[in-house]
Formats: sequence, structure tokens, C-alpha cells
Amino acid sequence: MSIDVEYAIKKDVRNNPVVRGVDEKQRRALVRTLGGGFVVVSMLLFSAWQHYQIIDSGYQVERMAKEYVAEEALNRRLRLEVEALRAPAVIERRAMRELQMVYPTAAETLLLERIRAATAPKAAVAHAR
Repeated sequence: MSIDVEYAIKKDVRNNPVVRGVDEKQRRALVRTLGGGFVVVSMLLFSAWQHYQIIDSGYQVERMAKEYVAEEALNRRLRLEVEALRAPAVIERRAMRELQMVYPTAAETLLLERIRAATAPKAAVAHAR
């Protein structure tokens, strides 16, 4: 009995010459399954991409709203600064200090009077006194 067991264990079986044929039904089913899987994965990726774009657009809108508020505050501050610099007292002070301007004397002053349109010739707007 031990010889039969030993022979069965040592027996070499060669399966190399056996070639399996390609099953066309199984191949078509595999291609169909892979194609369907590709379509489903593509749809999921497209849906995820759209969802991401919507979320990203929301973040951009919020960021732009904050930038708009900041730009409005800057605009308001700059308008106030321009109005403050347009004040006659500020202009006079800067002219005296930075440009070394002085008030004109009475001899340097020329007084102009307006002539009424009814009595004035068309070319004359003002005349010197």
C-alpha cells in the first residue's frame, strides 16, 4: 500500500499541451461589463466635478463680496481725503508752506469787472479798470 501512495505522489502530470479556447460569450460579457463600469465611473466623476465647481463658485462669490466691501471702504476713505484736501484753508496752508507763495500786494492786484451781456460787444467779456 505504501508503494501506491508513493507512486501517486511522485506521478508527474503534464497539462501544458491543453489549450483552452476563447469563449466569445464570456469575452463579450466582460467587455460589456467593463464598458458599463466605465460609463458609471465617468458619470460619477462628472457629477463630482460639477459639485466641486458649484462649491468653488460659492467660495469665489463670498471672497469677491468681501473684496467689494473692502474696496468700498477704501473708496469712501479716499473720497474723504480728497474732500479734506480740497478745503481752501488746507490749500492756502500748503501753498504758503510748500510752495513759498505770498499774498499779492495792492499794486500787483488787477481788478476785473464783468460787463453785462446786453451792453457788451460780443468779443468782450471783462475789461480792466
